[in-house]
Amino acid sequence: MKYGLDHGVGIEPCIAGILAEDQISAERTTLVQIEQLVARTPAVSVHELLDGFHPSQRFADVSFSSYRPDPAQPSQSAAVKALETFADGVGADGGGGLFKKFFSKKPDTRAGIYLDGGFGVGKTHLLASLWHASPGPKAFGTFVEYTNLVGALSFRKTVEALSHYKLVCIDEFELDDPGDTVLMSRLMRELADAGVKLAATSNTLPGSLGEGRFAAVDFQREIQVLADQFDVVRIDGEDYRHRGLPAAPAPLRTEDLKRQMIAEFDGQTVAVDEFSTLVHHLAGVHPSRYRQLIGGIDAVVWRNVQPITEQAVALRFVVLADRLYDKDVPILASGVPFDQLFTDDMMTGGYMKKYFRAVSRLTALAREGQNHEPS
Repeated sequence: MKYGLDHGVGIEPCIAGILAEDQISAERTTLVQIEQLVARTPAVSVHELLDGFHPSQRFADVSFSSYRPDPAQPSQSAAVKALETFADGVGADGGGGLFKKFFSKKPDTRAGIYLDGGFGVGKTHLLASLWHASPGPKAFGTFVEYTNLVGALSFRKTVEALSHYKLVCIDEFELDDPGDTVLMSRLMRELADAGVKLAATSNTLPGSLGEGRFAAVDFQREIQVLADQFDVVRIDGEDYRHRGLPAAPAPLRTEDLKRQMIAEFDGQTVAVDEFSTLVHHLAGVHPSRYRQLIGGIDAVVWRNVQPITEQAVALRFVVLADRLYDKDVPILASGVPFDQLFTDDMMTGGYMKKYFRAVSRLTALAREGQNHEPS
């Protein structure tokens, strides 16, 4: 529903206090489409899940040539060359297939390439560039999207579907629990045996996945099997999202959100939510549906952001942050700054890399929301 904000046109109670007539000049009519994420409960079919395995809107047009290596970090240029060489080999043998598991000789080189590096060094940009440069059929998704696909299709049907692909790209590879370790170890091994090329990004070396999160020592065999599928390419550097940019903007006052929203998002669709209500709502929406949850949303406004103190809640919110960043959705927020969103224990614990990534991405989106700066 569109709300005219001129000459006292009414607005819904959920956004009263966000928008007001006294913020609009008499000679100007502002139309803002107001939605609430907490009112959405998207349903996603298996077909929609499979169709969604491609780079997000943010990375829809990237290429190796559009990547800008930091001259002070030679490993970044070296990574581009390694991936260009890897792309030349994708599909060169005619693609994958289960029959290769039984009738083809084991390849001399590993099936996969693994980009290891910190936050914001361009790993996802390069992974998406590899996807664009390679022949199909091919898949691109985050780690959690692949585990969700297995849950939706079953393990065997997932293997059958992906074994016919020439390339499978896994962004943000992270092992959060023993079940994921066993599942992904088997999936990567079977896809490699079927002749599928694999590419992944992570903030953790393959052999160190799971450390600090569960009794990884009990799953070293599975972790080693997984690591054996990849050649590792290290990418050094600082977070490009904040390279040479000013510090993240301070949160707005709740009473100022209305003015900023009108100024920034005139004519767009904005999701306005109380932060605590949104966090509670996420518990009832499977993370595989977060992409659809924010479908059609141009920006989000969060009132009264507060620290998240429960690990399960925090991990769900990380997935939402990733999907917002994928779609380049600017954020306006009041409350605590995003670098205080997660507790000190979380920021120093086994999932710290996830939380640091989320803070980095949320900060970039908040800067975009207030300063018109691309994230």
